[in-house]
Amino acid sequence: MIQISALPAFTDNYIWLLQDQHHQRCAVVDPGDAAPVVAWLQQHPGWVLSDILITHHHHDHVGGVEQLKQLSGATVYGPARENIPGRDVALDDQDQVSVLGCEFRVMSVPGHTLGHIAYYHDGLLFCGDTLFAAGCGRLFEGTPEQMHQSLDSLAALPAETRVYCTHEYTLSNLKFAQAVEPHNPDIAERLATVIQLREDGRMTLPSTLALEKLTNPFLRTAETSVKQKADERNGLDNLSQSAVFAALRAWKDKF
Repeated sequence: MIQISALPAFTDNYIWLLQDQHHQRCAVVDPGDAAPVVAWLQQHPGWVLSDILITHHHHDHVGGVEQLKQLSGATVYGPARENIPGRDVALDDQDQVSVLGCEFRVMSVPGHTLGHIAYYHDGLLFCGDTLFAAGCGRLFEGTPEQMHQSLDSLAALPAETRVYCTHEYTLSNLKFAQAVEPHNPDIAERLATVIQLREDGRMTLPSTLALEKLTNPFLRTAETSVKQKADERNGLDNLSQSAVFAALRAWKDKF
């Protein structure tokens, strides 16, 4: 059984650390900074960093890769369609990767970047900057249609799937979610919980897909109240769910 913990980096990033206690081997997801990983390895003598999983090319996700690879000899996995430093294995949609004895399925999730991928294994989802707790990533390279389709593919995974995204954005995302759906009791309840967690200095992740479907406006584009708010914001009758998504994302960018 893999144990998962978070190594905080920069101001709001999380580097996910996967640990195989039995063999004292570990893997990391999106190490934008080598220092937190190196510190953990120094505090845990005998442990070996065997694998590095990358979701996309942005520097806050790949900045520590080459130093960690040089230090540990770890195998670096990353999206085939992006320039990933030190990459050993190029991955595309539906590829399988064996990490710490677990088979991860690779999912292509373009939108935030064009080559962005996610890793899924048995109720665990490492989704980089595609799906956030109560939000989603900005569209730096892809189209609203691509991002909406990517989110749909993630939302189709089992409801109990735990969502390991890479930023502590939950509080600000929920404030936006409440602006979109001011009368949604699930959002109000989650916001109160998250405010308390942050006041206590605690992280708000992982989430679950079940919770996201109740509280994340970007997964709720089929809801009448969400469409009405999107129509109100851009003065259009947004006829498709991807059009509703586009209106929400444009609003969130300025929120």
